[in-house]
Amino acid sequence: MGLIIAENVTFQYPHSVAPVFQCFSIQINRGEITVLGGKNGCGKTTLTKLLVGILRPSEGSVKIDGCDCACMSLFDIGRRVGYVFQNPNRQLFCDTVFNEIAYGLRNLGFEETLILQKVNYYLELFDLTRYRETYPDKLSLGEKQRLAIASVMVLGTDYLVLDEPTTGLDARRQQELGDTLVKLRHERNCGIMLVSHPNSLIKRFADRELVMAQ
Repeated sequence: MGLIIAENVTFQYPHSVAPVFQCFSIQINRGEITVLGGKNGCGKTTLTKLLVGILRPSEGSVKIDGCDCACMSLFDIGRRVGYVFQNPNRQLFCDTVFNEIAYGLRNLGFEETLILQKVNYYLELFDLTRYRETYPDKLSLGEKQRLAIASVMVLGTDYLVLDEPTTGLDARRQQELGDTLVKLRHERNCGIMLVSHPNSLIKRFADRELVMAQ
């Protein structure tokens, strides 16, 4: 089974008087949905940035399928671990939904025939086909969330990290997001970790629930 493992990780921001956390370990498995909870300020968002290579640990290690992230570029990590921000508007910038999903593939030099095939698959998977020529800013928050996920998953990532994806979503849209994540787990054997509030509806879809202490 593939996994991401953070082992005995300590992280401290420059000029900070104390580390955000010390000797912290966590494991994210392929084919599982893990929900990470905890009080504000306990380091959940910092941890997500360590798992996707945006930050590097002060001590300890983060490994993806046995490969130490210290030996990988941010680009290489991004090909294996997709990251979706709390606010999807921060990562949507193309003129249509189709081009948003196709953007990364075009940057990697994929042939247009293959791009069309892959984008159509993810439009269908995320129930966005009817919006293929729509300007992303016209979508609802839940639709933007699905588009942001599709845009990283189309690159073939094996893992997905989402930071507070339920923020601003009502119960119905949280249900839709949960259904989407379950579909990814089944169809792509994707390992998924999402930061979420402890009482969120999204916990219904989790295989594991972890809580970070303050």
